[in-house]
Amino acid sequence: MSHLSESSPDLLLRVRRIAGQVGAVERAILSEGSCSEILHLVAAVRGAVNGLLNEIIADHLQEHVAHADLSDDERAKGAEELLAVIRRYAK
Repeated sequence: MSHLSESSPDLLLRVRRIAGQVGAVERAILSEGSCSEILHLVAAVRGAVNGLLNEIIADHLQEHVAHADLSDDERAKGAEELLAVIRRYAK
């Protein structure tokens, strides 16, 4: 997905932030943090991952479904790919 390379620095910053948040969850578990603390950390990770997913979905939608230069077959393929991700996420 070459179109993601345009937003790559921002996406990588998000991924690194998520990695740091996951590390915080691990440290909290290892140090026997409170359930409440760990739940808040996990919720933050989930929110961050959802934000990353939303951004990539928006990019995919724009480039592979809504782009004016796409053929009907390309649009259908892009929509199928997006639907597969949504179905997987909804499980």
